Amino acid sequence: MTEWSTMLLAGAAVLFIGLSKAGFGGGLGMLTTPLCVLAFAAPDRGPTYAIGVLLPLLCAGDAFSLYHYWRKWEVKNLRYLLPGVVVGVVIGVQLIGRFSARELNLSIGVLAVAFVVFQFVKEKIFRAEGVFAPNHWLGVPCGIGAGVTSTFAHGAGPVVSVFLIPQRMPKEIFVGTTVLVFTCINWIKVPFFFGYGIITPETLLASVTYFPLVPLGVWLGVWLNRKFSERVFVQVVYVLTLLTGLQLIFNFNLIRLLRGGP
Repeated sequence: MTEWSTMLLAGAAVLFIGLSKAGFGGGLGMLTTPLCVLAFAAPDRGPTYAIGVLLPLLCAGDAFSLYHYWRKWEVKNLRYLLPGVVVGVVIGVQLIGRFSARELNLSIGVLAVAFVVFQFVKEKIFRAEGVFAPNHWLGVPCGIGAGVTSTFAHGAGPVVSVFLIPQRMPKEIFVGTTVLVFTCINWIKVPFFFGYGIITPETLLASVTYFPLVPLGVWLGVWLNRKFSERVFVQVVYVLTLLTGLQLIFNFNLIRLLRGGP
């Protein structure tokens, strides 16, 4: 991949962080990690390079989201989820250090495909009547799952949704609670990512380089929310996430395949 194509692909992924943090595009944020993995793939970079680049950018995006949804959340959910999250992050960083680039790409690809499948079945899963009362019996295992998947691919969304959606919160409170939970998960990962060498001076330099695209994406997301319906856009995002996930799983060159090349 050329330097320009790397910058364009990674830039688009970071822009998507801002768009998703502004509440536009549904699960757009899940597309960022697979795209960055493809963009930054190089023999001289470790398998966790893309994940290390993204975490500071996600933390920056969380700050914008927290400002917008300040105090519009159910803070009690942290009490049930965060103990498991810490355990999950510890498990995640222990495992990720033993993975080769191919194994990590496969894991991220599987999570991306699972995310798309979840988006299409979640309405049927949570159709049952009644309101779920959060508790530690479900909160701890969901927290562990969120910690592991977030460490591997910054992709805790489906696991957190399993815990939050059944509570039938008003939409704004649900979004605000999700923002608060993701913010806490991301900041819990920071010291572990530094300690295990996932965030390095090289990844921090890349994070700083792409940082201006985060507030730009937030502004663009707010504007798009006011001007356009996101329904078609979300479907496109799901297709792209699915294709990117499959590319990581089966290790094929999607662009070359679409062109009909060998």
